[in-house]
Amino acid sequence: MKSTFSRRGFLFGAAAFPFLAPLRLRSEQVLHRQTIKNLQCMVLSGERTYIFVKITASDGTYGIGEAYGSPSVGTKEQILELKPFLVGKNPLGIDAIYSELGRGANSLSGTRTDGSAHNLARAASGIEMALWDLAGKILGVPVTMLLGGKFRDKVRVYDHAAPKNFLDKESCREWAQKVKSDASGFTAHKIDAHHGPPPADNSRDVSKRVLTTKELMDIGKGFENCREAIGWDHDIMVHCHWEYDLRTSIQLAEAVEPIKPLWLEDPLGVDYSDSWKRLVAVSRVPICTGENLTRRQAFNDFIVNQGLDILNPDLRNCGGFLEAKRIADMADIYGFPVATHNTGSQLVTWAACQWAASIRDYLMCETITGRGGWMDELLLLTSPRRTLHQEWGHLGKR
Repeated sequence: MKSTFSRRGFLFGAAAFPFLAPLRLRSEQVLHRQTIKNLQCMVLSGERTYIFVKITASDGTYGIGEAYGSPSVGTKEQILELKPFLVGKNPLGIDAIYSELGRGANSLSGTRTDGSAHNLARAASGIEMALWDLAGKILGVPVTMLLGGKFRDKVRVYDHAAPKNFLDKESCREWAQKVKSDASGFTAHKIDAHHGPPPADNSRDVSKRVLTTKELMDIGKGFENCREAIGWDHDIMVHCHWEYDLRTSIQLAEAVEPIKPLWLEDPLGVDYSDSWKRLVAVSRVPICTGENLTRRQAFNDFIVNQGLDILNPDLRNCGGFLEAKRIADMADIYGFPVATHNTGSQLVTWAACQWAASIRDYLMCETITGRGGWMDELLLLTSPRRTLHQEWGHLGKR
């Protein structure tokens, strides 16, 4: 017997059930009555500068995000410049708001998020994350769930702890003892590949993008000392700050290979060239980059041409939660995992971990907090038992 039950009939019947009425009413209130009432910006200055964005809805509910703060030149002004393009909008229309920021402004053809020279990526990223925070509060759902659901209950975080002198074995042992006894529980540490001072190395030319033979040998020895002191149950990452040319980057990867770094970060210049592809092809150390790239278009060549092994976007640079999610989805097609660069406050550290929980192939999040300073007391947490780094360098539920 042929069924006459149709989708239209099911939906019509469902609408008649009385228990759906409150849900429908609530949905109408959320979708049609909430508008953005105000946008505010606050700057905190200390060892670093932190820039917070607060977006308030018509019922007083607010969301907070963080824009890139160090360097912070012009970011506050850019955020406030974008206020007219938010007020009156439905706060749940996040993608449309972000994509159209600045549309119709005087002397501007395009938007502030279109990748052109008048792009305001850092301001727009902070605004976008504040909108997600607001949306989560309006809907009563964690941002992780709004982004597709959580793959994990806790997210690994890493610090910048390093020996005072990695060429001195005693200094490395002191560092390792301090790290292992720290209540924060970090088990991954990013350490700079140090240049030698010019007076100590006659071959050193501070203008060149090369390492001298002595510097390469010292860097290799220094990281060997770190590994010997910390052991193999901690990860080490090598940080380069975009300082080197291709040949030097290859030599540096060879010099640190014996200690098996988790990655070599930012050895070449920021933008993509085929030199990144050549480096990845010969390096036995995974190559990581991406903190200064804006929008998924900037990551495209790195991903398609396999010019990296690990993506490292900064949510305050690349466009916020949704844009970073799209970048991670692109990376997933090619089998590249994602980490997140983060030199922001405790606020964006928690926000980045909310985002990270929604990413399947995710490694860990950088943080400069968790050292017991005023930044660790910035947020009023919902439970006095919750601390930033709860268990073995992870942030998440206890």
